[in-house]
Amino acid sequence: MTKTNPGRFFEDYTVGQTIRHAVPRTVAEGERALYHALYPARHALYSSDEFAITCGLDGSPLDDLLAFHTVFGKTVPDVSLNAVANLGYAQGRWLRAVWPGDTLRAESQVIGLRQNSNGQSGVVWVRTQGLNQVEEVVLDYVRWVMVRKRDPQSPAPEPVVPDLADSVDAADLIVPEGLSFADYDFDLAGEPHRWGDYAVGEVIDHVDAVTIEEAEHMLATRLWQNTAKVHFDATHRPDGRRLIYGGHVISLARALSFNGLANAQMIVALNAGAHANPCFARDTVRAWSQVLDRAPTDAPGVGAIRLRLVATRNGAPAGTLRDDQGKYLPDVLLDLDYWALMPV
Repeated sequence: MTKTNPGRFFEDYTVGQTIRHAVPRTVAEGERALYHALYPARHALYSSDEFAITCGLDGSPLDDLLAFHTVFGKTVPDVSLNAVANLGYAQGRWLRAVWPGDTLRAESQVIGLRQNSNGQSGVVWVRTQGLNQVEEVVLDYVRWVMVRKRDPQSPAPEPVVPDLADSVDAADLIVPEGLSFADYDFDLAGEPHRWGDYAVGEVIDHVDAVTIEEAEHMLATRLWQNTAKVHFDATHRPDGRRLIYGGHVISLARALSFNGLANAQMIVALNAGAHANPCFARDTVRAWSQVLDRAPTDAPGVGAIRLRLVATRNGAPAGTLRDDQGKYLPDVLLDLDYWALMPV
């Protein structure tokens, strides 16, 4: 009997199955420092204890996407070790802040299965929860992954495709307890633009760019303990190239969005997301955003803004997304729809 783990294949999943993922992770200031070293992350709430205290919090929490990557990484050995590609996200909500010293673990429930027409692979939908050391859910999201079959001749399961909402309703957004932007310091935050200054439909070109190096994406993928073969093993793909972890692109794009959205301080929901095309080392990533919606909250001085964040490579112009047939243009890497909190 082999004692090594080959990972799950498509045949190993059943709808309703619950998977408790191994190796809880205690996160601390070291993770924050590494996150800020990997990405040009500058949002003030995640950078300064003093700034966060003036916003009603006990100190600076860890970055929302740092929490996402940590939880996501826990799921990889069970969900996407044999993945062809991570396809999308939906119905994600950040329910509690993650603080230095918290211990995060993850568990997932299989909510959908559908074999692909080629019989070589299938799509698996899972709902994942990240929990802290006192079993509070800090993060909840759905993602779907294309996973290889172990045996192409094995019978296809009855297809079950979950009915997912197009977006998280603004009424269901969770504002961290105590958060207030009533005394918000726009000078220290870096920009004067308030919630009311953004118009639905407005497109913001974030101007800056980052060229991805092989070493930094490998460091990031190891940091989040993401063991997917496509990110590490150059023999895994016929072209001998390692895919850049999609979360690396998300964090780069979010960090680049500071220029124009410095006051979109906290991500609180993930409505939808797609990794439109593969990303490789030496690609130069740029980003643009479109304002999709705005909503008030009950917290003092806090509004919610819904944004489409698009990452592109190699000079693709801001505002361009799909061709005449509705397909993503080849230089579009990421299409992410999220809610963030911003001072009114």
